[in-house]
Amino acid sequence: MRVIVVRHYKTLINKLGQIMGWGDSPRSEDWQIDLAFVDGVLSEHLVKINAVYTSDLERARQTGMYHAKKRGINLVHDQAELKEVNYGTLYKKSKKWVEKHIPEHKKDPDFVYPKGESFRQMQQRSVSFIESLWSKHKHDTILVVVHAGVIRGLVSHFLGLSYAENLKRKISHSYIGDFQFKHGRCVRYNELGRPSGFVRDKVISVPCKIKRTGD
Repeated sequence: MRVIVVRHYKTLINKLGQIMGWGDSPRSEDWQIDLAFVDGVLSEHLVKINAVYTSDLERARQTGMYHAKKRGINLVHDQAELKEVNYGTLYKKSKKWVEKHIPEHKKDPDFVYPKGESFRQMQQRSVSFIESLWSKHKHDTILVVVHAGVIRGLVSHFLGLSYAENLKRKISHSYIGDFQFKHGRCVRYNELGRPSGFVRDKVISVPCKIKRTGD
């Protein structure tokens, strides 16, 4: 199974530097630029998509529908398990305000946001969902449209990285993560789009094979 992970289109709240989480936002005026870039890269690499999964937040659903339509796929599966972390009462708060007033923000993955959840909880539900796709899509290539927080959680988990140390890695709207699975486990990771903070900060180099104890 091959899982191609991309981020949703850019929103007005993204451009304003505010917290979004489970809330949503209108598209930014240049929202199609990143989607067209991702579409072009996937076409250039001859990536044939068999199914599209997204979070059930509108920005991810609409992005998934854009890519699905380009590939003649009529059905997009939207999943609550793939949502961004629930920041609870912090929706639309300035990211600078949050960094100043909540010292645990993007430092402690087990910190539960007021009336929300922790990054660890979000990581567990999204990782579990991705792993569950194996039984249905062993021989398929799946496009998964999610959020920056979810992507950090997936990369950290599948590459065996410290989650706490990678909660702030940059994930652009032109990111394309390429996860390859064999016998239900991730064995290779690559990036086809704009490099993530994991690559730019030299936490990892790509493409990389993933080895576990006992391999």
